[in-house]
Amino acid sequence: SSSKAMKAIIGAGVGIGVVVIGAPLALGAAGFTGAGIAAGSMAAKIMSAAAIANGGGAAAGSLVATLQSVGAVGLSLGAKVGLGTALGSVDAAVGSWFSKNN
Repeated sequence: SSSKAMKAIIGAGVGIGVVVIGAPLALGAAGFTGAGIAAGSMAAKIMSAAAIANGGGAAAGSLVATLQSVGAVGLSLGAKVGLGTALGSVDAAVGSWFSKNN
């Protein structure tokens, strides 16, 4: 039905919005900023733990390095498309499921 399709479309839109808007906001709030890792933030604690575990520094390509890169410059277009597609599909399925159960 059109109601079912509309719920799936809304779900997909929410998933894409989370990636494009929510992820950069969440990273900034955690302390992964364009100016670097914010002192005293959750990001600083994660960086400290990673540095201790790695013997003094965060390894290139590690989760901390990747999050800092995204925090500094944002998600690339390819990452936005890939994550938006994945989350959009999941949210569309969730929207469709809710339409069956309501």
